[in-house]
Amino acid sequence: MTNAFLSERVLSIAPSPSVAANALVAQLRAQGQDIVNFTVGEPDLNTPAHIVEAAREAMASGDTHYTSTLGTPLLRHAIVTKLARDNALEYSLEEVVAGSGGKQIIFEALAATLNPDDEVIVHTPYWVSYPDITRLNGGTPVVIHGHESNGFKLTPAELEDAITARTKWVILNSPNNPSGAVYSVAELQALAQVLRDHPHVLIMADEIYEHFVYGDEPYVSFPAAAPDLKERTLIVNGASKGYAMTGWRLGFGAGPKWLIAAIGKLLSQSTTCPSSISQAAAVAAFSGDQGPVQAMSTLYKGRRDIMLVALEGVPGLTWTVPDGAFYVFVNVKGLLGKTTPRGQVLNTDSDVVKYWLEEAGVATVVGEAYGISPYVRLSFASGEAVIQDGCARIRRACEALR
Repeated sequence: MTNAFLSERVLSIAPSPSVAANALVAQLRAQGQDIVNFTVGEPDLNTPAHIVEAAREAMASGDTHYTSTLGTPLLRHAIVTKLARDNALEYSLEEVVAGSGGKQIIFEALAATLNPDDEVIVHTPYWVSYPDITRLNGGTPVVIHGHESNGFKLTPAELEDAITARTKWVILNSPNNPSGAVYSVAELQALAQVLRDHPHVLIMADEIYEHFVYGDEPYVSFPAAAPDLKERTLIVNGASKGYAMTGWRLGFGAGPKWLIAAIGKLLSQSTTCPSSISQAAAVAAFSGDQGPVQAMSTLYKGRRDIMLVALEGVPGLTWTVPDGAFYVFVNVKGLLGKTTPRGQVLNTDSDVVKYWLEEAGVATVVGEAYGISPYVRLSFASGEAVIQDGCARIRRACEALR
């Protein structure tokens, strides 16, 4: 079978690079290879016990049927309570929608709003799926190139220059995947000042890593920093990262009623509703004991520090210390032009990723996937022994270059 039957839409995109990298690890391990996996974008910990118990109780009581498309009233109430507790934000049940992961909320929000030639502003390094989800829904991604010198943060001047009459959305991701950048209140307010002059622009605040912030300042949601823009903002969040529930596939959006209703209309024609069992589990996650979330954040901060110490002094590598999420975005410019023991010259970050995988048995994700080179993303969502082993392998591989 050829591509003749496939749409131009699907042919215009590639599979998610991070998903593909993790799949390659599984394939190599199945072949018996010893691979340290630094690609994974999910907690390595199990879902907290009280959340699992809530799912068991739901199944035992027969809570295994279709729910309302936006999510059960119990779940939406739990989300509203979470937003008030964690973010000092007030939403009604009609301003909240649950989906099968945060990615689905992003997809449906863009599907509900984009017309041909509408533009979506994304800033590098960006999460791998923003541009392709934009393209799939007929929009044009407008990419602003980020800079390590200012911690990979979008500046007001850059935002102002990128906005046109066709701009429909700007996507803000804080804490950022892959850089770990976290925007301060002042930085969010400065961006908001630009957006006030452009009332035709919607703001998507991807806050899925909000619980993993390692600095002294508390995390601030975009609409909390700019309350007057709340009616133009869609918060995207979920249970996957903060509650170690990636496989449960439960995300949510919080935004204006007209947008939530439009997303709900699309969901009614696609998935109908998220898993009823996952919804019951998420009620326990959002409204139950938050101790496990705080413990995970402390654990990941420690793992970040372990990785940074383990990478210290590795020739050719530099980085900006991540203030959030669970990745170190390593600059590998110092390795380019060097020659491997097998005589291959490393010309790109893709060459570096391939070299580390083939010669050191360490799987990572290339910076090109996030719109910026030459960088490599390393996940520290692994145990200390794995982090130490993987970083030691990277050190030996870099020291072997000439």
